[in-house]
Amino acid sequence: MLRLSRKTLFAIEAVLDIAYHAGGDPVQSREITRRQGIPRRYLEQALQNLVRNGVLVGVRGPKGGYRLARERRRITVGEIVRIVRQVETEDDPLQDDAGSPLAHRVVRPLWMELQDEVMDRLDQLTVDDMCNRANGAGIVSEGRQSLDFSI
Repeated sequence: MLRLSRKTLFAIEAVLDIAYHAGGDPVQSREITRRQGIPRRYLEQALQNLVRNGVLVGVRGPKGGYRLARERRRITVGEIVRIVRQVETEDDPLQDDAGSPLAHRVVRPLWMELQDEVMDRLDQLTVDDMCNRANGAGIVSEGRQSLDFSI
């Protein structure tokens, strides 16, 4: 259904945080929690689901954390949204058999059309695009600050 759930928002924010703040080391979940204010229990669920679906890679150990499984230009926001939708258990009212002829023949088809248009747009929007927006908004990348480029 065409709505932004809290879990979807957290998943998008987490992937963007990892992509934007990644330095040489994986991004730890506690850092994402600190920066984004995402409750840890929601964050861990989202991160594990994104690992299982090939968006992120989990790195174990004391310096472990998460990194992108692919280049950020190859991960779309639409992909993240679909992954979260798979695990959300709420019923989709668009699939409900109850309703009037107006609902079934006019309102629901219109809603599905709009949903398809939104998903088409999200499929065109990459994590790289979102990182560029963050940079344009003046958000400082903590990961890039820690990189040392001196030769």
